[in-house]
Amino acid sequence: MVGVKAPMDDPIVVTRIGDGVYRVERDGRNEIVYVAGSAGDTWAFWNGQVFRGSFAEPSQDRPRAPRAKTTQSLTAPMPATVIKVLVHPGEAVKKGDILVILEAMKMELPIRAPADAIVAAVHCRAGDLVQPETTLIDLA
Repeated sequence: MVGVKAPMDDPIVVTRIGDGVYRVERDGRNEIVYVAGSAGDTWAFWNGQVFRGSFAEPSQDRPRAPRAKTTQSLTAPMPATVIKVLVHPGEAVKKGDILVILEAMKMELPIRAPADAIVAAVHCRAGDLVQPETTLIDLA
């Protein structure tokens, strides 16, 4: 569901930001949706509500278009101060590597790579105060 858009009169962009976690952008607002389950029995948690649905598997008769190279943005989970940025654009990272260390409520919070990737961009530096959903790192 990376980069899914609705018709132009009502643009919605859905970006996968982690396993079962999606950012939905609409009308200048960002919201997080959590998804779990299988293709035949999917659960979504959004805005304090749970939704359940069933989705058919994609047809095997039709060839799929090649997947476009996408970026994944890692965002701040809460208001925090950037303590240390451990990566630079162009650097290869492995799943679980610590990319940024935040401090919130006197606790350190490491932001880790969700998968093997290349750092596409760094949007923060040590000392920055960040708000929830502020993009810290883009991975490709």
